[in-house]
Amino acid sequence: MESTLPPNRASGFPFRAIMGVFKLRIGVVITFTALAGLSVSSGPSLSLVQLVTLTLAVLVSSASAGAFNQYYEHDIDPLMSRTRSRPFASGQIQHGPIWLFIIGALMVVSVAAAWIALNAWAAFFVFLGAFFYAIVYTVWLKRRTWLNIVFGGLAGSWAVLAGATAVEPQVGAVPLALAFVLFLWTPPHFWSLAIAYRDDYAAAGVPMLPVVVGDQRAAKTIFASTLALVAASFLPLGFGLGAIYFAGAAVGGFLFIQKAWRLVQNTNRQTAMSCFHASLAQLTLVLTAAIIDARF
Repeated sequence: MESTLPPNRASGFPFRAIMGVFKLRIGVVITFTALAGLSVSSGPSLSLVQLVTLTLAVLVSSASAGAFNQYYEHDIDPLMSRTRSRPFASGQIQHGPIWLFIIGALMVVSVAAAWIALNAWAAFFVFLGAFFYAIVYTVWLKRRTWLNIVFGGLAGSWAVLAGATAVEPQVGAVPLALAFVLFLWTPPHFWSLAIAYRDDYAAAGVPMLPVVVGDQRAAKTIFASTLALVAASFLPLGFGLGAIYFAGAAVGGFLFIQKAWRLVQNTNRQTAMSCFHASLAQLTLVLTAAIIDARF
């Protein structure tokens, strides 16, 4: 007799589906930004236990926010091709209040661990990162305004400051500059993806920038935002970072600007995804160069 259960349920414990709820790839990126903030901060080195605690606290808090995002958006995710296979949207995992308990418990544990092993400031920024993604972006802004990702994107900035304050509660100029870079990076990064999936967002009634102003104007906004981002990415050079960081910021910035300009010249799904991937490369180069320059 053929099973009527979704594939993961029929085959046993839905481990892969549960892992999919937590958006771990985003969590890894957020954790990397926290480690960059840690690396460029002055202050005593963390012990191995403290380093592991910081890493897990940021990763788990980000995972809890990602799970809440999927829990809250289970009604619109089925309307979009990019998200319709998510566990709650596809029915692989049952949408129920027990998940709110799990999500809340993970959030509390991650913040408490950061407070106990590190300090109150680090815990506060760990909390802010999850709060801005789960509540400010997902609940308050995403379905109301095209500015949703501008302010919701602060999650990455708070992660930088969580790493920085883990060793020095008084935040220095370089971590603040990197946090500012993350703030400017998120909009052109996400708007590029939004151009590629504009029809999805329109179908779901989500006012992402391309839905509101059209692809061409959105592409021009991405290009202008990218120029501002790349200019800001050189700010840490004025506060102590050197040649290695300059090389990473220059190469990453050139790549992102080039792809953003191509997006303006020919606005389509292919150039939008190319710009999206260039944004990831730019961020990776900037953060990696900052870590290497500061530590080695």
